[in-house]
Amino acid sequence: MRPPSITLFLSLLPSLPSLTHAATLQQITTPFGPNPRNLTFHLFVPDTLPSNPAILVNPHWCHGTAQAAYSGSRWATLASQHGFIVIYPGSSPSSTDQCWDVSSAETLSHTSPGGDSLGIVSMVRWTVDKYRADASRVFVTGVSSGGMMTQVLLGAYPDVFAAGAAFAGVPFACYAPSPNAGAYGYWNAECATGKVVKTPAEWARLVHAAWPGYEGWRPKVQIFHGTEDEVVSYVNHEEAVKLWTEVLGLGSKPVRVVKDSPLRGWTKSVYGKSGWLEAYSAEGVTHDIKVQEDTVMQFFQLNCTRDCFSWGQGGPGSKCRS
Repeated sequence: MRPPSITLFLSLLPSLPSLTHAATLQQITTPFGPNPRNLTFHLFVPDTLPSNPAILVNPHWCHGTAQAAYSGSRWATLASQHGFIVIYPGSSPSSTDQCWDVSSAETLSHTSPGGDSLGIVSMVRWTVDKYRADASRVFVTGVSSGGMMTQVLLGAYPDVFAAGAAFAGVPFACYAPSPNAGAYGYWNAECATGKVVKTPAEWARLVHAAWPGYEGWRPKVQIFHGTEDEVVSYVNHEEAVKLWTEVLGLGSKPVRVVKDSPLRGWTKSVYGKSGWLEAYSAEGVTHDIKVQEDTVMQFFQLNCTRDCFSWGQGGPGSKCRS
């Protein structure tokens, strides 16, 4: 279902930069694993790769495509500079608005037959095997519907991702119908307009229900949101802070607040001694929030080249999130 204000956001997309790269975007058409919703799989592999490269997953926005995500950001250029692989998933051809399914019981579960989230995870697993990539350094970032999918993947597949950065998204399971009847691609106007408000414990229960009994690694999280977002209410940013601080056990108060970071008028709030959650509030910014690739690169440590990655799944910091 097309969100009522998305036309404004779409009208801004042609202003995104058109980038060229020596390597090119390729579509993987061979079977790559469980893919219940028939997602398409596009991959950017730099001409020069280090051994055991990292992987970045970049799901597109509503009405977007894998090709648009590729050409409309700096991720492929940065991948060529720093030697990591980028996966650009394409949403289900049956989706009329090309939004990700962030609402169904299947996509919100680690153990169900699976939805869009499982299809993307299958792309990751295929890429790890094909290119001998570092399974402890898999990251995800997206804007709008891609930001929503970022939080779904972090919640449902914590064993796959080391960290995620969501721009203008919503908390895990916020789009689920109430009660969740398994609706695919449901546009939850209540969530989008900021009417879904829960306690930290209530949000955490939704994440824990995605994989009952799981007690392992939880990824690091960055969230970015404009205070004047007219498509996805800023309330969702505040609710996401409640969710992730509770799930990660970080405490409700930031340990550090930095004004004008990374841009003038933006405020960075850091939660936990290890900085496991960074929340960025962009004063006066609408849904057309500018992706801060350099800030995300630093948080993911994708700008390191050799023996400089200080954390990852099972590595340093995995036991000291608070």
